[in-house]
Amino acid sequence: MGMSALKPLNRPMKTTTRSLLAAFLGVGLYAGGCAKKQLATWDSFKNPETVVQLKSFVAEKEAQANAATNETPSLFGAFFAAAAKGDWLTVSNRFVEFRKRAGQYEHTGKTDERLRGTAWQTVLETWGALDAFGEGDEKYSAAFGNDIIASIPSGSIYFGGTDPGRFIVTALCKSQVKADPFFVLTQNALADSTHLDYLRAMYGEKIYVPTPEDSQKCFQDYMEDAQHRMQSHQLMPGEDVRMVDGKVQVSGQIAVMNINGLMVKLILDKNPGREFYIEESFPFDWMYPYLEPHGLIMKVNHQPLPGLSDEILERDHDYWARLVQPMIGDWLHDDTSVEEIAAFARKTFGKQDFSGFAGDPRFIQNTYSHRMFSKLRSSLAGLYAWRLKHATDASEKERMAREADFAFRQAWALCPYSPEAVFRYVNFLLEQKRGADALLVADTAAQMPSMQGKDGEQLRNLAKQLEKFQKAK
Repeated sequence: MGMSALKPLNRPMKTTTRSLLAAFLGVGLYAGGCAKKQLATWDSFKNPETVVQLKSFVAEKEAQANAATNETPSLFGAFFAAAAKGDWLTVSNRFVEFRKRAGQYEHTGKTDERLRGTAWQTVLETWGALDAFGEGDEKYSAAFGNDIIASIPSGSIYFGGTDPGRFIVTALCKSQVKADPFFVLTQNALADSTHLDYLRAMYGEKIYVPTPEDSQKCFQDYMEDAQHRMQSHQLMPGEDVRMVDGKVQVSGQIAVMNINGLMVKLILDKNPGREFYIEESFPFDWMYPYLEPHGLIMKVNHQPLPGLSDEILERDHDYWARLVQPMIGDWLHDDTSVEEIAAFARKTFGKQDFSGFAGDPRFIQNTYSHRMFSKLRSSLAGLYAWRLKHATDASEKERMAREADFAFRQAWALCPYSPEAVFRYVNFLLEQKRGADALLVADTAAQMPSMQGKDGEQLRNLAKQLEKFQKAK
């Protein structure tokens, strides 16, 4: 299959928990959800500075769209008019209609070729930004974006992975188009040639952005590697690689994200004078040795790190302990058990019982907010888990296991029904031979109210498998 057939994202026991996790990661990591609408117009905002920034962002995106095509007024005029008023419901409804015809999304109707390229990217980013405040909570969406922006040095290159990581940061930067204060890319759309065109138009004179030839080479490199791994029976779970008429064919989101990963590595190598930061959506194995915790996100070093120092671990530990306290209260510490977190989840997230609760009920009640913070803590826990797996020294294994466990417990407490947090933590617990804790995590997640329908099927199946596993011991 060709590159055009691979659709970008922006947006888990023979079957083992590991294979289930890989399959879950392969379909993309969303931080959004069905939350109660918060935003009606700009008048709904409490912070006027956020309104000023978002208005400036919308105007910049509309101007960018107008400069890219003369069809913007007829196609996107009503969309941008609503966005300029902060009219999230109209923006959302218009975007839903666009999705039904956009090639980036699965749909049954005819694809509208106008929903590609620079103008479409501006619409996507405008929708994503207002979505963060329409579905999300103003307080937490603004804190998320401003914290990341403040942590990144000017002139750096930043990869946003999840929807919040891309869209909130794009919107709250002084000017994403001018790379002020840094360059904003997304790791999820680099396999899309039209997105690369968009990036080159904005940034091509300042940083190296992959060319069509680079993109094709990354695709071919992935094809060759996938063929070799297929012949060696080493394909990733969920990776769709097959021989058809003597030729290799690949499809699916695992392929897309692996190609994206090669593109990220190319950008890193071709811009040696820039610092790099990433808000991870899909984890790349090649990247783990280069990563270190950096507040909400991670820094990508140009050379592999031999290890993570005590100073790095302490800084990350303390940062997240301070961060989560106003959200869920100051009760989750190094010695807090899985049983205590499960009880907290059942009471607050499950029963919405806030008696004796010292955190913020708004955080608990807003799906978008607690999922996006849980996602980032889960990604950091994944880094520690990778370091644990590759450590050879017993003391280093113990250090990484301790930090991974703490980070996973925080990620789970922040969103007890997050499939990524649950599957990753369960996988870690099983490797630590803590089957009873793994079952408690999965069973508690499956009991959450939002998981009682189709959305909870994976978690319920996981809990059933773990229960059988425990009974068979």
